[in-house]
Amino acid sequence: MAYYIATVKVQDENERGRVTNTNETYCVEAESVTEAEAKVVKDFEGDNTEYQVKEVKETKILKILD
Repeated sequence: MAYYIATVKVQDENERGRVTNTNETYCVEAESVTEAEAKVVKDFEGDNTEYQVKEVKETKILKILD
């Protein structure tokens, strides 16, 4: 397993009705870039949110300590 950083562009509507774009970063544990992207897409399923996965890249993180 490796850790990947996924950058996702998310469109939100604020209380005034204005649409804003924000970049969100996720750390994903997966076997490949493709699997990491699929996990991000699955996480957004069911949300009524416009999003676009902009980038997924492998990190040098060895492990995450609890």
